[in-house]
Amino acid sequence: MRNYRLLAAASFGAIACAAAPAMAQDTGATPAAEEDENTIIVTARRQNERLQDVPASVSVLTADALSKTGADNAEDFVQLTPGVTIVTGTAEAGDTQINIRGINGARDAESSVALVVDGILKTNTAQLNQTQGTLRQVEILKGPQGALYGRNAAAGAIVLQTLKPSDIFEGGIKASYANENTIQGTAHIAGPLGDNLGFVLSGYYRTTDGFFRNEFLDAKVVDDQEVWTVDGRIIAGLGDDTELDVKARYSKLNGASINFNSSFHLPNFAGVNPAFNEDVNDHPFGYYGNIRPTNAQDSFDISTKIEHDFGNMSLTAWALYSDVDQSLTADGTSADFARFISAADPAVANVVNSCFASTAALTGFPVNQPGFVGALPVPFIFDPANGSTFGAYSPSTCDGTQLQIRKQSDISGEIRLASNGGDALSWQLGAYFLTIDRETGVSIGGDTGAGVSRELFNAPGSANPTSLLLNDTFDTNVYAVFANAEYEFGDLTAGLALRYDIEDRTSESLVPAGALDPFTGGPINPGLAFGAFSPVEATFKQLQPKVSLSYQPNPDLNFYANWGIGFKSGGFNNQGSSAIINANFVQFIGADVNIQDQYDKEVSSAFEAGVKGEFANGAITFDLAGYYTNIEDMQFFEFFVGSFGLLRVVSNIDDVDVYGVEFNTSAEIIEGWKFFGSVNVTDSEIKANSSRPSTVGNKSPYTADYTINLGTEIDVPFTDTIDLIMRADYRITGPTWFHSFQDQEAPTLFSGLLPISALALPDFVGNANYGVARRDAFGVLNLRAGIESGNFSAAVFANNALNRKYLNEVIPAIEFGGSFISPGARRLVGVEVGFNF
Repeated sequence: MRNYRLLAAASFGAIACAAAPAMAQDTGATPAAEEDENTIIVTARRQNERLQDVPASVSVLTADALSKTGADNAEDFVQLTPGVTIVTGTAEAGDTQINIRGINGARDAESSVALVVDGILKTNTAQLNQTQGTLRQVEILKGPQGALYGRNAAAGAIVLQTLKPSDIFEGGIKASYANENTIQGTAHIAGPLGDNLGFVLSGYYRTTDGFFRNEFLDAKVVDDQEVWTVDGRIIAGLGDDTELDVKARYSKLNGASINFNSSFHLPNFAGVNPAFNEDVNDHPFGYYGNIRPTNAQDSFDISTKIEHDFGNMSLTAWALYSDVDQSLTADGTSADFARFISAADPAVANVVNSCFASTAALTGFPVNQPGFVGALPVPFIFDPANGSTFGAYSPSTCDGTQLQIRKQSDISGEIRLASNGGDALSWQLGAYFLTIDRETGVSIGGDTGAGVSRELFNAPGSANPTSLLLNDTFDTNVYAVFANAEYEFGDLTAGLALRYDIEDRTSESLVPAGALDPFTGGPINPGLAFGAFSPVEATFKQLQPKVSLSYQPNPDLNFYANWGIGFKSGGFNNQGSSAIINANFVQFIGADVNIQDQYDKEVSSAFEAGVKGEFANGAITFDLAGYYTNIEDMQFFEFFVGSFGLLRVVSNIDDVDVYGVEFNTSAEIIEGWKFFGSVNVTDSEIKANSSRPSTVGNKSPYTADYTINLGTEIDVPFTDTIDLIMRADYRITGPTWFHSFQDQEAPTLFSGLLPISALALPDFVGNANYGVARRDAFGVLNLRAGIESGNFSAAVFANNALNRKYLNEVIPAIEFGGSFISPGARRLVGVEVGFNF
C-alpha cells in the first residue's frame, strides 16, 4: 500500500508540473523530419506520418534530444521511455532483454522487440544494444507489431534513422572522459562523391575499467570493456526515381562477463549465519573468482536497399547479411556440489589435487557471506568442522571453468510495394524471407590453474578437461507475406494489416555420443544417459492481424484504439535438458518443475485505447493510453545449477494477463525551458503455468510495477554567441520480480542432501523462500550541463548522479536455493567536448 501511495503522489506531481517523457514529443527533430517548428515525422508504421496522427503509443527521441541526453544505444533509450525496462550486459554484451508493457524477451530465445535500422529489419538479439551509426531519430513503438514487422515484434519495435548524405560536406567529432578511466569518442563525415552519389563514414570507440574490482586477482576485471565500431553508407541516385542505399558495419568488443554474485535464500540456515537468508537488495557485492572472466563479440553486417518511385506507388527491396560471433569464459559455479573432488578417470587427478591444494592454501580467505573457505573443499553439510561454503565464482579452483559460445549468421530480404499517400486510401503489400544458421555451446571444465581453453571439448589429462558439454546447431527458415490498408472517412481513419509467418526449425546435437565425463564416468552430456539424441524439426505458423481506428476532430487531437497479435516462434533447448532436470530435480527432490526440450511458440493478443493531443503549436502535449494484453505460452528463461554443472533453458508460461495505463505530458512554459515526465502502471497475473503450476496468481517476470520519468531542459542564450544547455532526467523503476516463482517456498538440492549428510537434518530444513528475491524500487538521476557556440560544444555530465546502488538483474535458481544477482551501473561523472562542421 505504501508503494501505491508513493506512486499516486509521484503521478500527481508529474501531471501537476506538466511532466512527460523525455522523448515523447520533443521539438528538436532535424529539418528533414519536420513540417513546421514543432511537428515530428515518424516512420514507425513504415510510412512517413505525423507523430500526432499515429493511432498507437510511440515515443520519439529526435536528433536534438539525442544530443542533449547523450543517448546512443538501447539502454539509454529505454531509460527515457515509460513502460519499458531493459536488462543488458549482465552475462555478456549480446545478452539483452527488453520488456515493454509486461512482455519480455527470454534469454536464449528470440527477441520480443523488432530492431529496424533505416528501414531494414535486423534479426540477431545481440545487436539490440549495439550502437548503430550516426543516429538522427529513435522511435519506440509499443504493443504487438507482428502485422508490420513479423516474428519477434510481440512487445514492440525500435525504429532507428541514421544520417543520410547531402550535397554538402559535413562532419563532427565528440569525445568524453569520465571516472574509472572511461573514454568514449565518436566521429563522422558525410558528403557528395559525385553527381547523385554520397557517403557517410562514422566510428565509435569506448573503453572503461569498470566500477568493480576482483579482490583475489587484485584487478578491475569485473565489468571492464573495450569496443570499437565502424559504419559506412553509400547512397546513389540511379536516375530521377530510383535510389540505392548500401550500408556496411563492423564492430569488435572485448571485456568481462558474468558480472554476478550468488545470494542464498535458505531461512532455516539463518540461525547459523543470517546471510544464508539474504534480501537481494541488501547484498554487498564482492568478487573473488580465480579466473579472469572474458567476453568477445565480433559483429559484421552488410545491406543493400533499392527504392523506385512509380508516381502513385513505390517499390522497396532490401537484402541483409549479418554475422555475430560471441563467446565468454569465466569461473564456474560447481564448488558447492563437490564436482571436482574425485575422479573416475586417473588422467584428471591433477584437477582434484589442484582443488584440494588451492582450498588448503586459501583457508580463511574472506569471501562473500555466508561463504567461507575451510580446510577442505567438502561441502560443510558433510564436514561441518573442516568443510567449505564457496558460493559461485570462488577463489578456489574447485568450481571449475565455463566456456559459452553463440555463433549466428543470417541472410534476410524483403520486397514491398506501397502507395505514395495523398489519397484517402493508403496500402502496402510484400513478402519476406530469412534463413538463420546458429550454433550454441556450453562447456564446463576442470581447473588446474592454467586458465580456460577456447575449445568446447578438451580431453582428460589436459589443463582444462571437459566435464560437461552441451553443443547444438539450429537452422531456421522464415517465410512471410503481408499487406495492410488504411482508409480515411472524414475525421475517422480505419486500418487493417495482416501478416502470415511460417518458421521452419531444425536442431541437431554435436556432442559425441560416446564421450564421457572423466569425473563421474557418465556421458559428457548427462542427458545421453537417458537415450541417444536424434535431429529434431518443427514448423511454427501464425497469422498476425492488426486493426486500428483513429478519430481526429481536429489536427491537434486524436482518439485512437488498436488491437493486434504478436508472435514468437517456438524452438529447441539443448538436447537432453528435459532428462537432466527430471533426474536431478524432479526425481531427487520432488521439484514442481516441468521443462521440455522443445518449447512452444508465444502468441500475444493486445488491445490499446488512448487519446493524444497538443496545444499552443505543440508547446504542450499529452498522451493517455490504457492497454490489455493476453500472452499464451510466454517464453521464459530458467537457470539450473547442480552437481551436473549448469543448464540454460527456455520454458513456457501457459497464460498471462497484463493490463495497465500510461500518461505522458510535456510543456514549454516559457521559451527555452521545458518540463517533461511520464507515469506507467502495469499489473499482471499468471493464469496458468504447466512448467511451474504453483506460480499461478503471480506476476509476469521482469515486469516493473511502474515507471516514472521526470525531468526538465533549459536551452537559452548565455551570450550573443553562446547558448547554455542544462538537462535533468530522473527515472524511478518500480518493484520487479524476475521469475515466475515469487513469494514462495520450494525444496532445493540441500533438501535432498541434508538427510544423508553429516548433519542428518530433515529435508524441509533445506527449503528456500524467494520472498527476498524481488528487486526494490529505485531511482536514477542523470544530469548534463554545457554550452554550444557555433560549431563547438562542451558539457559536464553525471550519470546516476546520486550514486544509487541498485540491482540490474536477479536470476533465481529455484532448486539451488538462491539467486545470481548483478549490480546496476554506479555514478559516472565526466566531461565532453565536440566539434561539428
